Amino acid sequence: MFEIYIRTTPCRLWAAITTPDTSVTRDLGARMTSDWTPGSGFELRHPGTGARLGSGVNLEVVPPRRLVQRTVALWSDDVRDAGITRVTWVIETVGDACRLTVVHDQIRDGADHDLYGGWPSTLSSLKEHLETGRSWASLPASAR
Repeated sequence: MFEIYIRTTPCRLWAAITTPDTSVTRDLGARMTSDWTPGSGFELRHPGTGARLGSGVNLEVVPPRRLVQRTVALWSDDVRDAGITRVTWVIETVGDACRLTVVHDQIRDGADHDLYGGWPSTLSSLKEHLETGRSWASLPASAR
């Protein structure tokens, strides 16, 4: 489980997660696309090569509050072997900010750390992007 507070509105946060051209995943080298309806599929692709990095199904889509996805990572044999996992995004208003809670679960014991270890940098990028308009990935390494 990962939790972060971001000074933004639920609608802006939802858009940053789900809009391919503004998605924070783009800043980390990926682009997520879907029609964002319950039961619809989604894909995570490398923007430069088009290689598929992940795919899955949107189980629950409640804009701008909750998104539950069943997903399989495809960027390496190790993460692919971990099989299907679940990612739940919950957005709650807290004063003039939002608390974003991301739960990545249903992970097989012994799964490669690369499957879930990138969440801190992804959420930091999301926060940086929404609060300053800059990409976390574009900051000098000393500022990360």
